[in-house]
Amino acid sequence: MRVRRFIGFIVILQSVLFLTHFLLYETWTFSPAGSKTPGSVWIKLVLGFLSVSFVAASLLAFRYTNAALRAFYRVAAVWVGLLTFLFFAAVSSWIIFGVARLAGLDVNFHRIVELLFWAAFVAGFYGVFNANWTRITRKTVRLANLPVAWRGRKAALISDVHLGHVRNGSFLRRMVAKILREEPDAIFIAGDLYDGTAIDAGRAAEPLNKLTAAQGVYFVAGNHEQFGDDSKYLRAIAAAGVRVLTNEKVEVDGLQIVGVPYRSAAQDGHFRSVLDNVRLDRDRASILLTHVPDRPEIAEAAGVSLQLSGHTHLGQFVPWSWMARRMYRQFVYGLSWIGKMQVFTSSGAGTWGPPLRLGSNPEIVVLEFE
Repeated sequence: MRVRRFIGFIVILQSVLFLTHFLLYETWTFSPAGSKTPGSVWIKLVLGFLSVSFVAASLLAFRYTNAALRAFYRVAAVWVGLLTFLFFAAVSSWIIFGVARLAGLDVNFHRIVELLFWAAFVAGFYGVFNANWTRITRKTVRLANLPVAWRGRKAALISDVHLGHVRNGSFLRRMVAKILREEPDAIFIAGDLYDGTAIDAGRAAEPLNKLTAAQGVYFVAGNHEQFGDDSKYLRAIAAAGVRVLTNEKVEVDGLQIVGVPYRSAAQDGHFRSVLDNVRLDRDRASILLTHVPDRPEIAEAAGVSLQLSGHTHLGQFVPWSWMARRMYRQFVYGLSWIGKMQVFTSSGAGTWGPPLRLGSNPEIVVLEFE
């Protein structure tokens, strides 16, 4: 059944990509006079290749890893991101042309297409640049019953690095260096350190060896670690000296730190049972580290003070950012409240799929506790 659903998803995705590329071709070559733009055969060949590139690269990426495949995957991933902006440019061109015709105006359709397609490329390439510019986001968090030892301490939060065919060990080394310059007292990694594609998990995690903090470094698994067997990822992370939290609580100078991985938090009953079993002391502050900002009402009912999550990427770019906001509401990004509990959702440090960000920024979060 799972294989059948996967095949169905691939067929639907590839069909959408075919139709989108067909729209681009028809938009670029259309002429109100009925003639086709020169060079359309070459355009067909290029668009035909590009239309299958991302699905082909993605399927190969789950099984293999080498320099040529990584380069192919990056090009295909950037293109499918640009495709989103080009789609909106094409649709906008037809809308402008239709409105102009209804208004009796004579407009140069191809000039409109050229301008909007150029704008789409500029937006897309800025998105690629922006996705590689990691910011430091600083936030002060006030927690009731915070232990005296934690007042004024700092914690770094990082999520969604997505090590794989786009991001690799060199990217993680830069993230580690940025975090260490902030001198945090504790470090939290809220899942999706890996992308889930073929990778040498141990080698990719080696930069974590240098990631140290006086009160510890903690990790919980995200959905990309748990697509299948997560053991190779968890072993690699633990071997690098990071404490992997799996449905458990640790106490550090009076602060309760709980880690619940993606699978355990994916269902209401199981999530509620895990939090009941860790036996939180409601009279002392606590931090829940879990990948997805889902079901915050369950964590709040269990007495959690602060939930730290990632996963949403803030949608990365339009229109997915609109969908992310609709799905996760006020918990899509930043600090928010539900009852007595606060939730901080990071937009993540890396990207998934297209390595673009427009309207969201890659970040490392530095939290100061009061």
